Amino acid sequence: MYTTTQFSVFMINKPGILAQVLSEFARVKINIIAITMMDSVEHGVMRVIFENPKKARETIKQLNMAFNESEVLCVTLSNKPGALASVCQELAKEHINISYAYCTAGAKGGKTTGVLKVANVKKAMKTLKPRGKGKSKSKPVIRRSDSSTK
Repeated sequence: MYTTTQFSVFMINKPGILAQVLSEFARVKINIIAITMMDSVEHGVMRVIFENPKKARETIKQLNMAFNESEVLCVTLSNKPGALASVCQELAKEHINISYAYCTAGAKGGKTTGVLKVANVKKAMKTLKPRGKGKSKSKPVIRRSDSSTK
């Protein structure tokens, strides 16, 4: 479990825009860790986590796209039914609101990464922190983000 920067990039909702943006990230060799795309009548919103947030920020600015940044909680989960539900239940017990969540495959060891935008990150991390050996096997794995170790 770790926190990281998520970028919400606002794009014109037209064919080819997403392809152009993603192609630019590929061209400058910025790896995407997790991504979700949603649309509205006015625009599309790409929520994305990058391996190198600083380089991504510079690239988005060069693309002259509107964006904002927020802190999100990333939880490494077993890739099995109910893993994300278990995390959500633990947070609900402590009255921690989840604004939105999405998952990605490809975490180390065949795991899944759950990305959660929560109201209180510190309380959520404390709530989800494993409480010693012999407890539930569905607890998330805690690890530090690559950017926090630099």
